[in-house]
Formats: sequence, C-alpha cells, structure tokens
Amino acid sequence: MDSVQQKGRETSQKRSPLDLIMNQFRRKTSFTEKKNTSVGRLFRTSESKDKKSAGIPEAKETESGEEKDGMKIGAESSDDSEISSVVGWGRVKQFVQKLGKTPHSQSLSLSHCDLTATDAVELGTMLPFLNQLEVMDLSWNDLLGGSLNALSVHMQHVGKLKVLKLSGCRLTAQDLGALGETLDCVPLLETLDLSWNAGIGAGNLHFLTDHLHSTGTLRELHLLDCQLSETDSVALAEALLLLPCLEVLDLSNNKLQVSAFENIGSSLSSTPQLKTLKMSRCGLNQESLAILGEKMKFLVGLERLDLSCNKECGGGFAAMASGLFFLTHLKCLDLHMCCLTKEDAQTLVQVIPDLSELSELDLSCNKSIGTVLGSLFPVLTCSKMKTLHLSSCSLSPEACQALASIMPSLSQLQSLSVSWNKSVGENLQQFVECLQRECKLEELKLSSCDLNTNDLLHLQLACKRGALSNLKLLDVSYNGRVGDAGWVLFFREAGGLKQLQELDISLRPDACLSASAWVSVTMEALPQLPLLRRVSMQRWILSSEERLNLENILKKRNVLLEWDEVDVQNVAD
Repeated sequence: MDSVQQKGRETSQKRSPLDLIMNQFRRKTSFTEKKNTSVGRLFRTSESKDKKSAGIPEAKETESGEEKDGMKIGAESSDDSEISSVVGWGRVKQFVQKLGKTPHSQSLSLSHCDLTATDAVELGTMLPFLNQLEVMDLSWNDLLGGSLNALSVHMQHVGKLKVLKLSGCRLTAQDLGALGETLDCVPLLETLDLSWNAGIGAGNLHFLTDHLHSTGTLRELHLLDCQLSETDSVALAEALLLLPCLEVLDLSNNKLQVSAFENIGSSLSSTPQLKTLKMSRCGLNQESLAILGEKMKFLVGLERLDLSCNKECGGGFAAMASGLFFLTHLKCLDLHMCCLTKEDAQTLVQVIPDLSELSELDLSCNKSIGTVLGSLFPVLTCSKMKTLHLSSCSLSPEACQALASIMPSLSQLQSLSVSWNKSVGENLQQFVECLQRECKLEELKLSSCDLNTNDLLHLQLACKRGALSNLKLLDVSYNGRVGDAGWVLFFREAGGLKQLQELDISLRPDACLSASAWVSVTMEALPQLPLLRRVSMQRWILSSEERLNLENILKKRNVLLEWDEVDVQNVAD
C-alpha cells in the first residue's frame, strides 16, 4: 500500500481526485480565512467563452502569486477544471439519486419526480457538467410550469441534446418563449415532445414557433392534447414550412375545426419525409377527410396513419380514397372507433390491394361493417400482416369464415383481436385449427365472444400441438358459457403456452361462479408457465383454503393475481 501511495506522489498524471483536491487546499493561502464558505464556491466554473463553447467546466483561476512548488499556471488551471468536473458530477449524481433515478451522462430521465421551480434552478446550474447529454425527459412534473427560464439560460451547455420531453409540465406562454430562445443552443435536436400542456393552446404556440428557424434536424414533434386553437394552427402551419425533415407529427386530442385543419394541411407539402401522422380524437369530419385526401399526394412516404376515434368521419372515406392510393409505403392504418359505414368498408376493399406494405390494421369498434369485412379479408397482403384488430365489429358468420380461410396465410401475424364478436362463439375451431405449429402469434384476444366448453376444447388442442407456443397474452375473459370441463381441459395442456406472460379469464362484473372444480388443475399447470407475470380471475370464487394456496403459489413465482372479493352467497347454483 505504501509503495502505491509513493508512486502516486511521484507520478502526477495518476493522481486521484482526492489528491487533486487536497493539493488545491494546500495552494490556497486564504483558505483559513474563508473556512465558512462552501467547496463549490472555491471551484466555481469560469466565464471563459472558450471553455463554455467546448462544454468543459473549469474552476476559478488561481493567481500567479499563489503558485507553489514551481507549478505552472496552465497545469494549475487544468487541475481546477478536473476538480470542478468531479465535484460537479458529484452534485448531479446526488441530485438524481435523491429523486430515485439512476444518473447517466448522456440521458437525464426525471419524469414523474414532482420537480419544483427550485429544482429547476438547481438543475440549471448543473447543466455545465452534463455537456454529453443527448436525452432530457422532464415530463409529468406539473410544478415546473412558469420556471422553464431557469433551465433555458443554461441550455448552451447541452449542445449535443437530441431529445427533449416536457409533456405534462403545465407550460406557460413565458415557458414557450424561453424554450424558443434556446433552440439555437441545441442545433442537433431531433425530438420535441410538448404534449399534455394546455397552456400551449389558446394562441400561445407562436411564442415558440416565432423563434423557429429552418432546421434539418427536428424529426419528431409531439403536441398531443395541447388544446390547439385556430390561431395555433396558423403558427403550426408556418412552423411546418421550416421543418423539411419532419418524420413524426402527433396532433391527437386537439379538437381542430375545419378551418384549422385547412391551415395545417396547406403546409403538409413541405414535409415530404413525414412517416407518421397521428390525428386521433381531433374532431375530424367528412370535410376534413376530403382535405386530407388532397394532401396525401405530398406524403408518399407515410408509413403510419392514425385517424382513430373521429366519430364524425363515418361516410367520408370515399372522398379520401383517391389520396389513399398514393400511400404505397403505408404500414399501419388505425381507424378504430370512426363510425365507419358499409360504404367506407367498400372503399377500403378497393384501396387496400394497393397498400402492399400494410402490416397493421385496426378497424375495432365499427359495428356497421361486420357484413362487409368478408370481402376485405381476401384482399389483405396476408404475408405481411402482423396486427389485425377487429374487436366489436359485429362480425357475421360469413365474415368469420372468410377470416378463418386466410389464417393459414397470415404467417407473420403477431396480434389478433376479435373480442366482443358473438359470432366467434361456437366457431373458434375455424380459427385455431388453421394455426400452424409454432406460429408467431403473441397476442390473442377473445373477450366476450360467447365461447363455450367446446371452443375451449379446440383452444386446448391448439396448445397441445404447439400452435400457441409463442403466445404472450391470452384474453378469454367474459365468457361465462365455458363449463368446468372446458377449463380443466385447457389448463391440462397449458404447458403448450411456455411464453405466456398475461392470462385473463375473468367473468363479467354482474356474474360470479365457483372455480373449485378446476383450480387444482390450474395450480398444477403453473410450473409449466415459467414466464407468467399476471393472472386476472375477477368474479371467480374459491374457498378460503383454495384461494390461500393459489395466492402462495403465485407469490412465490412473482405473479400478480387480480382478484375481487365476492360474497359466496352470490355463487350461481
């Protein structure tokens, strides 16, 4: 140990941070006169412009009269910088760990940390020690609103920043102005997320966009639920003209009038690289769809289009059809809960054959299209389809047969949802018999499908032959017609679900049945499900002993059990 210490004194290049600090103390002749001051003051960062531009923290310069042992000013300044970096990073670590997070020099994730304005001031003073930072996430700290200027004045120290997330922070017009003024300090910024900030709306967006200059770096802009007004739509339209490399635009949950949509649509031609456009719950109607359809010819590279939850869209897709033909690279189309009509479905039947890259399609919660879907399934590009969601579409028996007929061709299918379609009951055999061994299906949702015991038998046979070996989520909830024999058969072959992580077999809220006849088989099957993490058994009733045994087994395996208390007197006879 002594030899190591002696070597450290002889070789200054290998001095530890502690040696450097102690050496600095010895050189400061005035230290004893200032012993009540903090070490942080002794090592304040320099105001040198050269040092700032390089992002290198440095300590207060030592005057030449304080030099000892023949050390040069340059060497002493280097020591100061090194010490300041060590002390500064120590502050960062202490601050981040105090909030229960893990410090990282390139990523600062402090979402949901209840940060206050005081924290913003303290964090701002630490940015000089985070000059390698690329990701800053301060989302869901609603007390930061009105204090962003405390951070923005130090943003020149994080010039490598690529991702900035400030969603749910109650940002004000003043915050937007401060943020806008710092955009020049972060020339590499690629993602800006300001979602869930109502203060951005009401005509305040221009406080940010007024400072926006033409940039080739910003690729993602998220303004989800910002209560954008028509005035804001004008500001956004002007901003889009300066964002030629934009790839993701999320305007969901903003009730846009037709005039506002016209303003935004007029600038979409300036974003030819746009790949994702999300306008869920934007109040779009038939007129809005017609406007959007006209702009599709400028968005030929679009890969994801989300128009879901716009209930006034129904009947308007025929006017948009001509534009959809341009989207030859479209991979994801989300139209769930759009009140689609039979005519809309027929339009999709005509358009989808040209969408050769389509791999995700969500038509859930459109109850008027069930009879037409039988014509849609044969025209899908089955070999590429990964996600097919058809919940609550009132599928007809003929549509179920048409879907079953293409199941062998859906070789890449990973997620299938046909929940809330009563016609699936007594017909599940058509779907599962066609599944190939070790198919890629990871999610299967069959909730409220009116399944019976025979349907569970066919599901069990699919498990037995390994057709569901990759399944991670299985939802067979709200199927009260399945008898005890069905659950016994199913759990006996549960070993075929080796990748299963989530299982939901709950009953409806207004139902309750005894599970005593098959719970022992369930407990015997659990060791065969090594990845299981959640089991939902709402409204099933067990004796106290059965429930205790099941809870103990699941607890040992770190499996969450979702269960509710049910009065035993309510068990069905």
